Amino acid sequence: MASSVHRIGVLLSTTGSYGRVGRSMQNGLQLAASEIAATTELQLQFECADPAGDNLRYCLEAERMLRSGIRHIIGCYTSSSRKELLPLFERYGAVLWYPAHYEGFESSDNVVYTGTAPNHHMYPLVEFMLGNAGTTAYCIGSDYIWAWESNRVFREEFSRRGGRVLHESYIPIDGTDMDECIEQILQLQPDFVCNSLIGHSSYHFFRKFRAVCEQRNIAQSTRFPVVSCNLSEADLMEIGPQASDGHLSSSVYFSSVETSENGIFVQKYCRTYPSDGLPTVEAEATYIATHLLAAALLSSASDDVMTVRRAALQHHLWAPQGEVFLDPLTYHAYLTPRMGRSTAQGSFEIVAQALRPVRPDPYLVSSTTEWMLLPIEDSGVLQT
Repeated sequence: MASSVHRIGVLLSTTGSYGRVGRSMQNGLQLAASEIAATTELQLQFECADPAGDNLRYCLEAERMLRSGIRHIIGCYTSSSRKELLPLFERYGAVLWYPAHYEGFESSDNVVYTGTAPNHHMYPLVEFMLGNAGTTAYCIGSDYIWAWESNRVFREEFSRRGGRVLHESYIPIDGTDMDECIEQILQLQPDFVCNSLIGHSSYHFFRKFRAVCEQRNIAQSTRFPVVSCNLSEADLMEIGPQASDGHLSSSVYFSSVETSENGIFVQKYCRTYPSDGLPTVEAEATYIATHLLAAALLSSASDDVMTVRRAALQHHLWAPQGEVFLDPLTYHAYLTPRMGRSTAQGSFEIVAQALRPVRPDPYLVSSTTEWMLLPIEDSGVLQT
């Protein structure tokens, strides 16, 4: 198989509301592609399309690729785009290599999930915030499936462990009218805010919330800390230095991870893409997906799509975050949960992490987090 050319589709929104995140994903893919080309005889021909965050364009571009004979596509960031594409992949017998965090409660024969399952990000978030922030929360999110399901998972686990959600608010995708929600937060006085906004809405919220708090002499990052499952270095660049520090993020990768593999990855990324800041969890997940697909193609005795997918189970990668491999039951990745606190320089200080890669649990069958907190400075994680 290694001597033939393999056409691989790439569906990443490098423009639009979450274009900066999409560009980081594209960067991760290109870094992996260059490493594969330099170290193997595998010939990969990437055919890229930019749907610009438009679900209809995702469908049109995906069907164009699938009709042309492409059977492996790396891409999608939002859950709505993934859900729109699943029937197409089932119809054409193709595989989507999905490199993004998501809300869970899905397992498809036509998807390989290299982003986080909810037990990788939501359960650690709940445990960490209960131990470091308090027992009351205000939830704000974009009005679509990612936020609905993420807030449901958060609410159920938070309540089970003694917490209370005071209110949930949903903003239209790309919406920027946050005044009412911010006033409500200040009136209800939650211990923290759980954010599942995306793109421009999220960036505007962080800036506006910080500005309103400053006008009222409130130290927002300590009095009303904001925690997210989808806040990365690319998002901090969009928020801007005036409001990017002091936020908490539950993730499996930050550019500050201290592994030798990550040191090399960050150096390559910053040298190759100097204007794009630091690598993100989405960049790493796309890097992982590309390497896993290449390894599966190399080791497959057949180019049958499902044979290639099964071959991916054989491979353990030493990714920037640490060891990564697939669960044979769900085709989700074992990943290492972490909590980070953002800095004004656009990076994250890691304040907690798991001891080892954690089994993905997309349906949240188990309540075990396999979670361990690292030592926190005496000043406290929510101190400025």
